[in-house]
Amino acid sequence: MSRQVFLYDPPDRFVAGTVGLPGRRTFFLQATAAGRTTSVALEKAQVEALAERIDELLDEVVRRTGGSAPVPAVAPAELSDTEPLETPVEEEFRVGTMALAWDGEHQRMIVEAQALVELDADTDEDLAEAEERLLQDEANGPPMLRVRITGTMARAFAKRALEVVNAGRPPCPLCSLPLDPEGHVCPRQNGYRRGA
Repeated sequence: MSRQVFLYDPPDRFVAGTVGLPGRRTFFLQATAAGRTTSVALEKAQVEALAERIDELLDEVVRRTGGSAPVPAVAPAELSDTEPLETPVEEEFRVGTMALAWDGEHQRMIVEAQALVELDADTDEDLAEAEERLLQDEANGPPMLRVRITGTMARAFAKRALEVVNAGRPPCPLCSLPLDPEGHVCPRQNGYRRGA
């Protein structure tokens, strides 16, 4: 079966968002252009790591070009996107591997999210070899979302993604674990709760 690549070059909109209530949210990357939308599911930690790495890569681009690259230091306020995900949110696949690159010739950030794939291997060397073959197989690999965006769009994406990650349940002031609406057994209080 040939690889399915969902290419957005450029997207009209590329955002991270969630579906569900805090504590039970499902995280998505969503790209939209010319009347088509692609949504891929991923873990909260993956969204956070992606946003942080995008900011780091953009900072490195600015440093290496001496500030001549069209990359803002912070996300422009006019690109702030607080709208929900486009509906219906239909998961194309669950993300396993992500990659980032900067195309210096076209001044674009390339974001790739590849579907989660289970590999059978007897040793760590066999597993590493199977992973490498999978990543190099452009024709028959797993489904992939590939998005090419400007440095400005990338900054705006990273800002929103971190806001989405941090919009979950508030942390307990004692133990920093998330507080649930139905209650919280705090390990710092050894399970003790005050009477109402």
